Order: sequence, then structure tokens, then C-alpha cells
Amino acid sequence: MSKQRTVYCGLVNDELVGQTITLKGWVQKRRDLGGVIFADVRDREGFCQVVFNAENLSAEEMEMADKLRSEYVVEVTGVLNERDGAQINPKIPTGRFELFAESLTVLAKSKTPPIYIEDDLDADEEVRLRNRVLDLRRPKMFNNFKLRHQVTRSIRNYLDNLAFIDVETPYLTKSTPEGARDYLVPTRREAGKFYALPQSPQLFKQLLMGAGFDRYYQIVRCFRDEDLRGDRQPEFTQVDLETSFLNQSEIQAITEEMLKEVVKATKGIQIEEAFPTMTYAQAMNEYGVDKPDIRFEMKLVDFTDFASESEFGVFKSAVSNGGQVKAINLKGQADAYTRKTADALIDVVKPYGAKGLAWMKVTSEGFNGPIAKFFADDNSSNVISERLNAEEGDILFFVADKADVVAASLGELRVNLAKQHQLFDPNALAFVWITDWPMFEYDEEEGRYVAMHHMFTAPQNANPEEVKENPAEALAQAYDIVLNGYEIGGGSIRINNLDMQEQIFDLVGFTKEQAEEQFGFLLNALEYGFPPHGGLALGLDRLVMLLAQEPNIREVIAFPKTGRGIDLLSNAPGYVENAQLSELHLNIRSQKD
Repeated sequence: MSKQRTVYCGLVNDELVGQTITLKGWVQKRRDLGGVIFADVRDREGFCQVVFNAENLSAEEMEMADKLRSEYVVEVTGVLNERDGAQINPKIPTGRFELFAESLTVLAKSKTPPIYIEDDLDADEEVRLRNRVLDLRRPKMFNNFKLRHQVTRSIRNYLDNLAFIDVETPYLTKSTPEGARDYLVPTRREAGKFYALPQSPQLFKQLLMGAGFDRYYQIVRCFRDEDLRGDRQPEFTQVDLETSFLNQSEIQAITEEMLKEVVKATKGIQIEEAFPTMTYAQAMNEYGVDKPDIRFEMKLVDFTDFASESEFGVFKSAVSNGGQVKAINLKGQADAYTRKTADALIDVVKPYGAKGLAWMKVTSEGFNGPIAKFFADDNSSNVISERLNAEEGDILFFVADKADVVAASLGELRVNLAKQHQLFDPNALAFVWITDWPMFEYDEEEGRYVAMHHMFTAPQNANPEEVKENPAEALAQAYDIVLNGYEIGGGSIRINNLDMQEQIFDLVGFTKEQAEEQFGFLLNALEYGFPPHGGLALGLDRLVMLLAQEPNIREVIAFPKTGRGIDLLSNAPGYVENAQLSELHLNIRSQKD
């Protein structure tokens, strides 16, 4: 008969020494030292060494111990002893203890696993995802999900204490234009009609404010059919919150304190100072991106005015065509680059539209490099050195192109160089608020303005006519929270005025009929005394990824998709039977034979 487990393997301690206890778990390793068999038994909390010998076990149990292999599931009962000093393993928390087995039961056998159950695993990611159940047995992976649990528990406790109410919103909803493509769900009851999986609960949480709930939150699944990358999945988890009667600074304060609580609860770090704030314009000007990593300097420096008068034709031409010239200074690393390796950095900026990357080193005799001859005079040397704080041993990189190309290219190069030369503390947590976002951006392909955040964001200017007259200059009451160069959340004050909402719909190209068709339920609600409201959504997966110092978001999602959106464990998406398609009133031309 199976015995009740006394303790997790990884939690045995001094209080249990000399006691008879029962452990249950997986065999990590087995070693036969001639008459005595040792096995490391593992569970989610760690390992404990178990000793099998003929003095304590029957011949049948010793034969069973001899046949133990990796990943066998066992139940072991025995007396916990403290190891002799020379036998202590300081590398693991339970290295001072060993269990002398008095009974052994094999609960399940295992084939030889295709991957090793260890943290230093050198296996292709597809192999890991295909064998995700085994991959999740690794201590590192369990710790990631324990961290995720601690994060969500801390968030819930914090918001509960502030009188937020957890409310679920629908998964099957209506397709509305929110930026990314929707995942569509056909229904057999309504031929030709589709539900959409929500990209976010945006409209529903606004409706909850109209309903008087005042403070709502939800840790909710969201779905977006967009191109994937290391920090993005097609289905993801969002910490969603919305409030009534609070302004932007009050919502930011609530969010900031919540993040500080999370960091304290999960990392033991007390952040005392307020998160810094910078405007969108400052972030783009100094960092080239709207999600700056502020753990290191190396800001972008503008040379457009200087370049327009320079002798270097490439710079002068870029400026005359309405472009910019900016530079960054990689301090003290000039000797790390040859001409070949410096030129090779063009591959970093080329994907962002840059047609070239100019550079020169700072030496005791002045500038040296491919473009140095154009800036050899004292005036040029002084201007460049002063603006970039250039000193002997530095290497300077320049990009000349359209403003958006310059920003994206140097922004990426800045981060690339910082990682390569380890210019920041990987343990640092550098939060920053980005505020004063443009209300709109112009879509060249569609020939119209589109909302920078979304169409329900309130402008800073309360006059809808003025916003409509000058949309390019309109600023939004919007705010993003960034951590270590990743956007982990964003929010805004919402529109609670029907006239303003209709004006915004009109400005982004919606006719009244289209607006009514897509958002009639919101427009109708706005006519019945809608309170001022605003909120924010945090990307839970991305936040946990950064706290766990993982390079990829898939490491903190239990059953993730690949970069192609495929679940290798279950082989989803997959084909379905024609009978199912017929019920849904669908005929798929590409369906398999």
C-alpha cells in the first residue's frame, strides 16, 4: 500500500534527521558501487540522495533498485541521515543528507528520455518543445513557473487591497479593427458568421466603467495573429486594469507601486526611488526607440546641423534630402575593432533601412578611419569630440538617412553593442515611463491617419475640432511602462465623450455607418453618463521573462508556440474532418485530400 509523502525531496532538513520519512519522485541518476546502490531522487523542489543496501532491503527490492533507470517514478521510505563531512555535497541544498531506504516501490517505468532532465541542457529548441513534458521537469523551468505564480499572486494581492474587482470578459466576441489580425472562430448556428478571439478586453473593460464597477482587473488571455518573435506569442497573458475618476498620474502611481511590490516579492529588491519619466519625443531623439534601455548611456547625438556644412558628401546629401545625421560613441572599445569587424556592423543596421554605417576611432593623433579625412580640421574635431564626449580609445558610429531609419538603425546598434561589450548589469531592473505620445501616425499605404495607441485614447486637447484640424501635432493621454528595453505595459485615459469619440472615428476614416456597425454598443453606452476613466495593461509573460532573465518568452509559457505559430507538442494547428467543416458552413480549398 502506498504511503503518504512526508516531504518534498528538495526540502529535507535537519529536523527530519533520524526520522523515518517517505519520498516520491523521479530517479535522476543511479550509481552502483558494488553492493550499495545510490540514486538521486528528484521532485519539483530538488534532489535527495537515496542509499539502497542489502542490510535494509529484501533481495527483491535490491534487485528492483539495481534495475532503476533515469526517470523511473519511485516511492522510497527510510531513515534520513546526515552525511559525514567528507561526503557532503555543497552544490545542492540537500547535500548534507541521504535517505537509507527501507522500502522501495516503482510506481512507473520510463523509456530512455530524448532529452536530459538537467539545467545545462544543450538541445535544439524544437526537440525541447516536442518533448515539453520532459523539458518542464527541469528545475530551471519549474523555477520559472514558480516565479510566474509569485508574480500573479503579488499582483492579485496588491489590486485586491485597493478594492479592484476581478471580472471575466468574453473570449468569443466580435471582430473589431484593433491593429493586429484577429483569430476568427466560425459558428455552426449562424452560417457565414464568425466570433473573434479578443486582442484585449479593451471595449469590455470600458463598458464595465460605464456600468459603475469603478475599479476592474483581470489576468486574462489575449490573442493576436501577428508575426512572432522572441518576446511575442500568438496567445499571451495580460494583467488588465481599468479605473474610473483617476487621472494619468494616479493610474501610473498605482501601476508603479504594483511593480515595486512584484519586484520585492519575487526578487527581494526594494525599489525606493520613483520610476523616471521621459516623453516619446525624448526617447526617439536620444535612444532611437520608444522602449529605451536606460541601463547604459550611449545616447544618440544629432549632427544634422553640422553635417549640412561638412565636406562629407554622404552626410551633406542626406541632410539636403530632408534626412538626419546622428552618431553614438562606444567608449573605450576602439581597440576591439579592426576595419573588417567595424565594417561588418553594417549587417546590424541594414535590416532597418540604413544604406551605410560610417565610423572612426579616436586616437592620440586625432580621428582615424574611413571618414576621418573629412573631419580632420580643428573645428570639425572639436564639434564632434565635444558633442560625443569623445576621448582617446573611443569608436564613433554615424548613420545618415531619413529620420526614422536613423533612429531605428542606431537604436538597434546601440543595444547590440551594449550586449556585445557587456555595458550593463544584467541584474539591474531599469523601469521608465514613456509619456506624451503622438495621438496619430500617418499610414502612407492607406493614405490616412491611424491611432498610435488605439481609437479610444483621449487626446490631451479636449477640443475635438482642434484635434481634427491638426492631427499630426495632437498628443495623447497615453503612457507606456518600459523595463530593460522592453515595453511591458501601456495604457491611456479613454474618451468618455460621444462627440469626441465620433470625431476620432471620423478622423481615422470611419464613416458613421461603419462606426455604428463596429462599435455601436460602445457609442450607445457613451450616451448614458459615462465616467472619466482610464487604465493600463501589462504583458505578464514579458514581465516574467525579464524577471527570470530569460532570453525568450517561450521559457516562461508552459506550452508555447514556435516562431511559426505551431505547437510542436500537440501538432496544432491541424486539419479537421470535412464533416466538421460542413457543420460550420465552410469549404476549405487547401484542406488535405
